[in-house]
Amino acid sequence: MTTRVLIADDQAGIRDAFRMVIDAQPDMTVVAEAADGRSACDQARQLRPDVVLADIRMPGRDGLEVTRLLAGPGTTDPLRVIVVTTFDLDEYVHTALREGACGFILKRSGPNLLIEAIRAAMAGEALISPQVTVRLLRRMVPPKPSTPSGADLTARELEVVRLVAEGRTNAEIAQTLVLSPGTIKNHIAAAQRKLQSRNRVGIAAWAWSTGQMSPGDPT
Repeated sequence: MTTRVLIADDQAGIRDAFRMVIDAQPDMTVVAEAADGRSACDQARQLRPDVVLADIRMPGRDGLEVTRLLAGPGTTDPLRVIVVTTFDLDEYVHTALREGACGFILKRSGPNLLIEAIRAAMAGEALISPQVTVRLLRRMVPPKPSTPSGADLTARELEVVRLVAEGRTNAEIAQTLVLSPGTIKNHIAAAQRKLQSRNRVGIAAWAWSTGQMSPGDPT
């Protein structure tokens, strides 16, 4: 089945970029675009897309109100809404998730995470950008003193996991370790399998919750 996506963003360039990434997927297609929140709600109710990508700062209605109207508590037949924004504020994260968002992605996170968020939403999961997750974990997850013996990560995989937990992208990790992006992708895939994590946010959560990272570590 093809996942049908509605893109709501007041910047035409952003909508074009998202459409290009989404339409390049064999199992996804963009069915509509909206330049303001009111149009986003109207089109979403009419077309019933599988996923709505909503920018926060839009004219008419902002993305948080769009999320509440389409996916909020008490909504009849709610839609899946992923908030995609430039603004990395805890207030926005908490409000978006409280209002029913099934993802919170920073635009600078890149196209791969956008696609991963859409797939996660379709699977009934919520995905938050690693940069946001790292900050929240630093405040909320108390580190444990030791690493679970069952992790079985190699030294290199653990090194990559720690960089993922800092919110680094694959390209940044590759540059830091002087390895190819493909090699980094393989290490992350191996770590996900060994840690039984669904995505890189789960990898970051494992690193912070097991004492691999501490509040004093750089990010």
